[in-house]
Amino acid sequence: MTKERLISLDVFRGFTIILMTIVNNPGSWASIYPPLEHAEWHGCTPTDLVFPFFIFILGTAIPFAMPNKIFDAGVFNKIIVRSLRIFCLGLFLNYFGKIELFGLQGIPLLLSRLAITFAVAYALMGNFNSKTKTYLAFSVFGILLILAFSGIEAYQDVRIPGVLQRIGIVYFFVSLLYLKTNQKTQLLVALSLLLLYWGLMSLIPVPGVGAPNFEKGTNFAAWIDSVLLENHMWAQTKTWDPEGVLSTIPAIASGIIGMSIGNLLNLQISKLEIAKKMGGIGLILVIIGLIWNIVFPINKSIWTSSYVLYTAGLATLCLALLYYLIDIKNHTKWTKLFLIWGVNPMIVFFFSGIIPRIFSMIQFQNPKIPTEQINLLEYLYSFGVTPFFTNPMTASLAFALIYVAFWTILLWYFYKNKLIFKV
Repeated sequence: MTKERLISLDVFRGFTIILMTIVNNPGSWASIYPPLEHAEWHGCTPTDLVFPFFIFILGTAIPFAMPNKIFDAGVFNKIIVRSLRIFCLGLFLNYFGKIELFGLQGIPLLLSRLAITFAVAYALMGNFNSKTKTYLAFSVFGILLILAFSGIEAYQDVRIPGVLQRIGIVYFFVSLLYLKTNQKTQLLVALSLLLLYWGLMSLIPVPGVGAPNFEKGTNFAAWIDSVLLENHMWAQTKTWDPEGVLSTIPAIASGIIGMSIGNLLNLQISKLEIAKKMGGIGLILVIIGLIWNIVFPINKSIWTSSYVLYTAGLATLCLALLYYLIDIKNHTKWTKLFLIWGVNPMIVFFFSGIIPRIFSMIQFQNPKIPTEQINLLEYLYSFGVTPFFTNPMTASLAFALIYVAFWTILLWYFYKNKLIFKV
């Protein structure tokens, strides 16, 4: 049987994706209100909550998606295929701007990239039978990896990690853990992963650097990335990746904590008791995270163990509040906006990243400076938004909100027509 959807969880997911869309799409990266920026290094802003909240929500949803805890070859195949589909959607985002075809340039190249994009999206989000899904997922995964290591110049430095890639990996391990172990084992695994990561980062000397440290580009996780992901890391760092190999270990713990909250939500006790327990757990996690922060600073880029507990605690408190308001007190009139976002996360994740890339490729003459070219994204912001604002940060935020409004209209159409795109 499939358990009924938890409205508060869908609303929480919708809120998180809306915030993600806002912080990822400012009008100008040079003009952003501080809460909508990531912490420079140590620390945590509201923007730094988006990714761990989504992983927490992913974990929380697993007990609802698999209430019977049946594990067989068919279930394992579904888990690995879904993980691969999520991973490949994220990996393809890193390929979009690098695709070359028959020497095409300009609009013909853009149209070719769009055709390939829709083909990949259909292959990874289309509703096929199990055998076809498996074939397509492994085929796309294989092709993308072969291209990355083929020696072809266009793809020799394509980034392999990413947000969706990490989500796919976390989903795979947390799903298996849920189906094959009990809750006590799951919590022990989460604690072990957090302690293991802390030990690796704080005790092992960094080759070529020296003493263990938590600084940018010189820590042990950065060294692991430089060895395993050479030439395939985040372009802005080139020497380490914020979604790198080692920092994925504590991210799995983020998913396990979410899964534990999902288990709590499925207990046969009163809803009010569940809400109270969630509130208590959330508060304890936040406090432990802040204490651990003293020796292992809260840091998103290296996904520290203190960051896991702190953000999971905040996520638990947020969900507890929403659960109380929506599922206990039945205050649902305000939830529709977040629901239409929350039930269709993957289409937003993927295409909200593709659309700005498309607009950036469309170049034409700058009306103000005829000797220069301007892309469509810059044009819409410079001529369609900034003239109405004196504060550049407000203009930048307004542009992001307009983009959210565009997606809201699209998602409303999908919601009304019961179009849900799943991987």
